[in-house]
Amino acid sequence: MVNTVTTASPNFWKDRQVLLTGHSGFKGAWMALWLAKMGARVTGISLSPDTVPNLFELADVGNITRSHFVDIRDAGAVLGIVKEAKPEFVFHLAAQSLVRPGYRDPLQTFATNVMGTANVLNALRGIDAVRVVVAITTDKVYKNLESVYPYRETDSLGGHDPYSASKAASELVISSFRDSYLAEQGVAVASARAGNVIGGGDWSESRLIPDAVRAWSMGSVLEIRRPDGVRPWQHVLEPINGYLVLAEKLYADESLSGAYNFGPQTYQTASVRKVIEIAHKCFGSGGVSWGNGLSGPKEAGVLSLEISKARELLAVTPRWNLEESIERTIRWYKSQINSISAQALCESDIAEFTGTLEV
Repeated sequence: MVNTVTTASPNFWKDRQVLLTGHSGFKGAWMALWLAKMGARVTGISLSPDTVPNLFELADVGNITRSHFVDIRDAGAVLGIVKEAKPEFVFHLAAQSLVRPGYRDPLQTFATNVMGTANVLNALRGIDAVRVVVAITTDKVYKNLESVYPYRETDSLGGHDPYSASKAASELVISSFRDSYLAEQGVAVASARAGNVIGGGDWSESRLIPDAVRAWSMGSVLEIRRPDGVRPWQHVLEPINGYLVLAEKLYADESLSGAYNFGPQTYQTASVRKVIEIAHKCFGSGGVSWGNGLSGPKEAGVLSLEISKARELLAVTPRWNLEESIERTIRWYKSQINSISAQALCESDIAEFTGTLEV
């Protein structure tokens, strides 16, 4: 067991060749900024940003990565980019990542999350440079029993809605490619299951904090459908740090391959109501209308993760508690609204999180 707390090592990542799928998304843009700041050479595969505004453009991520706007469902295009990039490390974040759009378009959701993952992993076969793959799924891959029980990496996979089911299916794809091809090739492969992320720069639809900031910035009332839903909320830098440290550990020890949960301490899981109450206090204005939890498509009522594996094997533990994570997120948005550079805001948060990066 490792007893020290670990953050990503700038010295380790300097000049590493990294392939990052989904780099135009919220979490991907944050990860690209962190990797580039540590000196990694990042090649990105992603669709064009689908919101206005978006962090990819505001933080100028395109100028710190070699960007390819390609659909991961296009196996030939993905293969061509991988052969050219010859990455040593691969972080697969590209996905259809929202529950409600999954209900609207299940075929696109399954095609992206299942076949898209297969396309990325298949492209790595025969690429001698590849050493480590970290494929990102979600906390929603577990068969949800609607209990306070925190799910462990050994628990059954499942998924009621198309998004959750597609991510659970992608876990099987990841495991299959590891066992059938990549392990024999000397590639360490892990999946990472992260809780609900918050942080500045997310403008996606049907996300709690972005919806709140949009409503309150316009003087509108925020409509909350399911105030009693409980989730493992965490700042976006928490799982990203986990992914980076996991990759470093896999590079040194392939036997660490497998699935990992990344989330807050179990006692830090919180209801939607509590998150919004804290966010509202931080924002300082705006109204909230609380729903009865009966509207909209089915979503899990309670979800929490057991993170002892990441703590014991990787020495990854949460740094910022719920209140600090929300406060930092609201401060980011308010600063950005007041014309502070999005890239500078992200770099400041990364520097404070790690205490090691010069910004």
